[in-house]
Amino acid sequence: MGGKGLIATGAPPEPAWLLYIKGAIIFLSVIILALSAYGLTLYPYGGAPGFTIFLAIISWIVYGLSIGLSLKANQHYFRIGFFVAQILLIIFWLSGWAWAASWAGLFTTLYGSGNQKFGGVMGGIAGIGALIWILVIVDFVFFTIGCVRDDGSATNAANVELGHKEGPMAANAGGPVQQQPYQDQAQYAQQPQYAQQPQYAAQPGYPQQPQQ
Repeated sequence: MGGKGLIATGAPPEPAWLLYIKGAIIFLSVIILALSAYGLTLYPYGGAPGFTIFLAIISWIVYGLSIGLSLKANQHYFRIGFFVAQILLIIFWLSGWAWAASWAGLFTTLYGSGNQKFGGVMGGIAGIGALIWILVIVDFVFFTIGCVRDDGSATNAANVELGHKEGPMAANAGGPVQQQPYQDQAQYAQQPQYAQQPQYAAQPGYPQQPQQ
């Protein structure tokens, strides 16, 4: 049952508040993007800031598609794809905030205002990245539970029913169906009776000859 639920289509049943978790992940990813871009202005050599920018963009794509497909195109919601994507995000965000934390610890020990400022930025990225990592894990746990408990049969049946309902509507999209007028079969007209042939009148007998 669990395997069928993971390969089924349609968003699994999840708590309503989980939508706010996904929205928070997207919002915090915007902050990560802004801090990382500012960090690149201080240290324009890529590294941890460049990687966290990549993570922010990937998070937008994954959770934006998850919200959009579940609300507008549930029949195209492939659970196995989001299952794999969330596992990768958990690994990537763990690597991202840990990398940022190591850079923050390194640059804050160096002298110079620029190094201190960059270390503070990386510390902020590490803290927010760790929060995003926790939220991704929470979303992944409830997503997996929903998939295991639901094999997708109800969702597939609803999609099939929706397809049957949309079929006639799609057929009528080009315009109203023109119904051919029902033509009653013409009743066979009675053929006119043949006119009675005139009866020949009996010929009068020959006149008798007078007897002599």
